[in-house]
Amino acid sequence: MELINPNPTVYLSQVDEMPLRLRPLDEPEEDEPEPVDSREVFQHLRHINDPEHPLTLEQLHVMELNNVEVDDACNRVVVRFTPTIPHCSMATLIGLSIRVKLLRSLPRRFKVDVLISPGTHQSEDAVNRQLNDKERVAAALENNHLMEVLNRCIANTDRTT
Repeated sequence: MELINPNPTVYLSQVDEMPLRLRPLDEPEEDEPEPVDSREVFQHLRHINDPEHPLTLEQLHVMELNNVEVDDACNRVVVRFTPTIPHCSMATLIGLSIRVKLLRSLPRRFKVDVLISPGTHQSEDAVNRQLNDKERVAAALENNHLMEVLNRCIANTDRTT
């Protein structure tokens, strides 16, 4: 398989690790929900594996803390990611892995938008539409092969230290 970006730049982490609060998906929401902030959301996402390289999204600067916005009062999360190259064919897969990880990690009360950072991908609008269309995402998540790939990307991402 020919790599799309055979020699990506690798960066050191700029954000300290913090403990993760792991929430059971079947646990009902409390009357007084615990607040969620951008650092917690970033902690859930930073160790997602790149689908093409044995590196994390954080190591490639695809995922950075300053690209995570949380409005806890309005139950809204916006995550922007930056593909390593403007014609990255893995952008949709990376965005889906971010969405699946957040679906599995955040309380159900949150509406999540996953977007490509403005001006960083040649098909930014089309990918953003795909990633935020509930029907397209649901159809993608019914594809067993795609789910295997996504599960590999998010495997071992629940690091608590």
